[in-house]
Amino acid sequence: MRKIVHRHLGKVVAGAGLAVAGTAVMVGITLPGTAGANESGGSDGSAAAAAQQAGQGQGAVKPGVVEQAPAEGKKGTGSDPLTDDETKRVEQLALTKQMFSAGENVEGRRGPERLSVDLAEPDANELDATNAPRRADVTFYDYRDDTLVTRTVNLDTGKVEQTTSRTGVQPPLSHDENVEALKVLIADPLGAGLKADFKDATGTELTDPEQQLLLNSAVYRATPGAQPAALDKCGEHRCVRLFPKVKNGPWIDARSLIVDLSARKVVKLGR
Repeated sequence: MRKIVHRHLGKVVAGAGLAVAGTAVMVGITLPGTAGANESGGSDGSAAAAAQQAGQGQGAVKPGVVEQAPAEGKKGTGSDPLTDDETKRVEQLALTKQMFSAGENVEGRRGPERLSVDLAEPDANELDATNAPRRADVTFYDYRDDTLVTRTVNLDTGKVEQTTSRTGVQPPLSHDENVEALKVLIADPLGAGLKADFKDATGTELTDPEQQLLLNSAVYRATPGAQPAALDKCGEHRCVRLFPKVKNGPWIDARSLIVDLSARKVVKLGR
């Protein structure tokens, strides 16, 4: 039975996911052959016996075989996904000493926060070329000045061919950013309700969010007139709305709390 238990943060949802973007959907599956498996006689038993007899003439079904994935090469070709070696290499090539010294990550340490490494699309004049160079887009978020930086690295030459810097652009958050947002929330007085809800649901203290919770999130942008003035910079700042879930347990409703990672503060939305 689905229950909504009203608690410290608003509610802990047991047995049902919150209707929010990015949350998982649990699908129940009825396994074949389980209904009436322990029953004998009757129409169900006759049907099962007939099906068994019909199947005997078709030969036994061979068990499935799981084949080992082929070894991943150090270098891909064409539109192949980036290999682990290529990913590590372009990360090193894209992050210069100057960027590392001047940049700041989500924890306030040196070096911009790496968000993603993706295979880049070929240039327009290379779409028909069979030997078009492979390139990778490496994306960083610099918390020093709230700038999204994308550097395109040529995997063949090892050179950075293009760098773009933009403000006011907020791509999905990385795992490390989600973890840090939850740490900021827990350390804030407004996080008391989350900790109390977790203890109510599990009987233990919330001390390690990365191990104790499943983290889902969405970027929060300012909406004029719809939130406190303290959130007016969200969109320019990196702001997060969290949807935490107890591992093997219920969701905890924390939608009214917004974490501004750029300012490292927590703000409660108005009702």
